[in-house]
Amino acid sequence: MKYSFKLLLQILCFSSIVISCMPKKEIANNLKQKSVTKVKNIILLIGDGMGLSQVSASQYYHKNKSNFDRFPVIGLIKTSSASELITDSASSATAFASGIKTYNGALGVTTDTLAVKNIVEEVSEIGISTGIISTSSVTHATPAAFYTHTKKRSMAEDIASQLVNSEIDFFAGGGSDYFNNREDNRDLILELEENNFTMNLDSLVTEPTTNSSKKQGYLLAPKGLPKMLEGRGTFLSDATELALDYLSANENGFFLMIEGAQIDWAGHDNDADYLISELIDFDQTIGAVLDFSELNKETLVIVTADHETGGFTLGQENGDYNKIKPVFSTTGHSATMVPVFTSGPYAELFGGIYENTAIYDKMKSLFFKK
Repeated sequence: MKYSFKLLLQILCFSSIVISCMPKKEIANNLKQKSVTKVKNIILLIGDGMGLSQVSASQYYHKNKSNFDRFPVIGLIKTSSASELITDSASSATAFASGIKTYNGALGVTTDTLAVKNIVEEVSEIGISTGIISTSSVTHATPAAFYTHTKKRSMAEDIASQLVNSEIDFFAGGGSDYFNNREDNRDLILELEENNFTMNLDSLVTEPTTNSSKKQGYLLAPKGLPKMLEGRGTFLSDATELALDYLSANENGFFLMIEGAQIDWAGHDNDADYLISELIDFDQTIGAVLDFSELNKETLVIVTADHETGGFTLGQENGDYNKIKPVFSTTGHSATMVPVFTSGPYAELFGGIYENTAIYDKMKSLFFKK
């Protein structure tokens, strides 16, 4: 009996030592997550073309502490499409939105061009609000994958027409030419207004919209929005805060996709200054989302990329290991795995290495969790 008591005492002492070695924040996070039984909101941020070197650049070149450092869980995803080892944005965004591998250029359709439901359509059926934000046109590949079913991503006017009758409740970005300067002369702005949208073509509103019964649409450029270097300003974080304000009025919850589109464009251009400015803008938007999620304990935040662009790396300059030189190896995409950062309830599900389609699977399982 004495031996058993001594053994028990040793076990208790050892357990106390282990617990005391764990960071207090980690213990608190674990306890907090166990108390949450359901994810109410999911915010998916996609840094188009953002690999690990791009994330590193946002840390080295940002004068403030990087918001990427705030994530407790990190994973990696494989990005190849059904048709190519190196994916494009359309097929990879379809993987996130619909959970399938398809061919490059396809949006919301299988390799046989058959439409497949996306997460926006599915969660709308259970009363969840949805939104998309992008620094590109809202008809561009990544945002379009969350509302369209189109065999070619280049069919921008067809994609725009599908937004009119989609389940999207809030959208913000560019692309007005595809709505009111069309070859078929349709006025999709008018059609959106007839379909319960308040449309804004000049600027983001400054007043909260939570009491509005109407959906919200912003088309603030003929095609893509200006670069950060050309004075885009705080559009991405401002639009995000507007969307959070509007969508969070729904007691059933919401799904919001936010794209930093021009990280990819800068990679294609092999323009380091352009790239870094877009990364810092995306980082600041991540900060606004994390601030929201820390107040709203039922919100899961996921940050990832559809693929890496530019074969970007941070090398040393002329043999000086204290000087970083941004270097590109291609003007196209690469096949490297890309990171997944998660914070909030059930974030631990997103650790490890897996296919990009698993992002959809995990999000859907959490939204439909009993």
